[in-house]
Amino acid sequence: MEDEDIEKAVLAYLKKKGFWQTERALQEEQNKLLASQVETGLARSEKGPSLYRDGYGKLRAWAYGSLDLYKHELLRILYPVFIHCFMDLIAEGHMQEARTFFQTFREDHELLHLRDLQKLEGILSPSHLEEMELAQALRQSKINIKLCEYSYNLLLQYLQKTQSVTMLGVINEHINFEVSSGQPISISDDTDVVALAGSSHDLAKQINQKEVRWGLLEDSIEDRLEKTSDSEKVEVENKDFDVDDSKKRSADGGKQGTSSKKIKKDKVVGAVGKNIRSETSTISLAPRVKPELTLPIRPTEVEMSFLEDLKNRVHLSSLALPSVSFYTFVNTNNGLNCASISHDGSLVAGGFSDSSLKVWDISKLGQAVKTASMQGENESAQNEHFLESDEGKRSHTLFQGHSGPVYSSSFCFNGEFLLSSSSDSTIRLWSTKLNANLVCYKGHNYPVWDVQFGPFGHYFVSASHDRTARVWSMDRVQPLRIMAGHLSDVDCVQWHANCNYIATGSSDKTVRLWDVQTGESVRIFIGHRSTVLSLAMSPDGRYMASGDEDGTIMMWDLSSGRCVSPLMGHNSCVWTLAFSCEGTLLASGSADCTVKLWDVTSSNKAAKMDENKGSSSNRLRLLKALPTKSTPVYSLQFSRRNLLFAAGALSKS
Repeated sequence: MEDEDIEKAVLAYLKKKGFWQTERALQEEQNKLLASQVETGLARSEKGPSLYRDGYGKLRAWAYGSLDLYKHELLRILYPVFIHCFMDLIAEGHMQEARTFFQTFREDHELLHLRDLQKLEGILSPSHLEEMELAQALRQSKINIKLCEYSYNLLLQYLQKTQSVTMLGVINEHINFEVSSGQPISISDDTDVVALAGSSHDLAKQINQKEVRWGLLEDSIEDRLEKTSDSEKVEVENKDFDVDDSKKRSADGGKQGTSSKKIKKDKVVGAVGKNIRSETSTISLAPRVKPELTLPIRPTEVEMSFLEDLKNRVHLSSLALPSVSFYTFVNTNNGLNCASISHDGSLVAGGFSDSSLKVWDISKLGQAVKTASMQGENESAQNEHFLESDEGKRSHTLFQGHSGPVYSSSFCFNGEFLLSSSSDSTIRLWSTKLNANLVCYKGHNYPVWDVQFGPFGHYFVSASHDRTARVWSMDRVQPLRIMAGHLSDVDCVQWHANCNYIATGSSDKTVRLWDVQTGESVRIFIGHRSTVLSLAMSPDGRYMASGDEDGTIMMWDLSSGRCVSPLMGHNSCVWTLAFSCEGTLLASGSADCTVKLWDVTSSNKAAKMDENKGSSSNRLRLLKALPTKSTPVYSLQFSRRNLLFAAGALSKS
């Protein structure tokens, strides 16, 4: 009452003295304050849990009752409104009402968003909202929805007519509308019109316009200097540099990638002359400057073995399918998390939940056991090898060093080195000759889900729960590049054939292509409806395959960023993918205990024919399905002679 008396006295004084403008301004301020108090009271009353249920129920009924021409557009609004109403109820402490709301309306969204709903269903308290990454991504980012102008006007008219403050608040806070003139967007484009703001198709289109280089990485600095000195295009100012020694070194290692380096030569000429002393090593970690990644030199004996394999390579096609050698882990007690196979199939590694890494030398296992586990025809021999994991029958080499489950492993191109990644946030480098741990790489702050050696060795890439991928070299304990941009875990990584690029698959349902030299994203591939678990690059570097948690495989054209062909055939997670050496076949391994072989050549031809038409409706042809008795497929690897190696753990179920 005292405040009101003071305000009245002030107004009376201003009126008595004739300060009309001041009196009017003060009166307006009081009116605004009163209005805001009324609105606050209304907003608080609107926050009742019943108003979320009633408001969403009316919005749902209106959307389903709309004209058929616009219904499919208006129905897109329901999912983001549904999940945010549920999370708002949780945040306000209405646990029971939130569960009832979730169970009442979840059936509408199970077809397209089942995986997300299963994760959100685990939210039982406000603290869970802060701990779950999916919930945090949804709460912190707006969802982009594309609507035609008429559908948008219909929505505005409905919200104004019903005056539902609760629904209006949810929509304003969590949804961005991209309104387009003309007719409604077709139903077939539904996957393109609803996305988190950070991974929208507009961003993807902008990034996908960047140029993709098909040539190999630059070779050694010495080799580059030799070429430039011979052509007299660069005058070397540092006389202390021994050019003759560099020629000798480059003569041994300059065999690969010589034709592709002419494209980049002009870009490098200006950077060579002045900083020779600091660039004589393969990689220079100068402060504030990203180190240049160059191809390592392969020993002559390794090159000779590669040539020998090429001479004896079997040419595969739809009429000549590969032979399959399947390595089955037995007695693992469901502890096997990953498996990897060396390029010649002589070594097989398995990572286990007890923090151990075990390596089997196939030459020491004796005669291979042939079984009918892989059902194949006469032209495609199928052999199965059993790998005992029982400690009482030590037939393997045990590597110990990690302090958490081992989630991934990768052999170097010659099998001399082995990488492993773990939930302890580290990556370890092992020597298969010394049977010892050489280096422990620490950089990630969370579990490392995947690690892969580059095609030429020396460099490797890791993928982590911290939403980043990192490029490393064997001789550096710190990462050379950090690729950040995914909205959730980076679950799998794969090198491009020319080593210029790295592909990453994520739980945010996207695949990204990164430039190794700059660390920037140059492609975003959107189309998967669940977590991307596996990747493979074609040998010519033009196409990429990705497999997800739902069993879908998608073939992508790297130059355009478009999906060339979806592959439907698996009914469970696709854990591994591999292209044959000439790129004519794609092999896929799944948790449904099958290996499937796909004809890639037909899809690539169809993709080239459809480029002018803008069509992407063609599908790869399934050539053959090879089921196992009860062994999910963990890993696939084509040898340089085109023998297909596969590995998995025998399942008791």
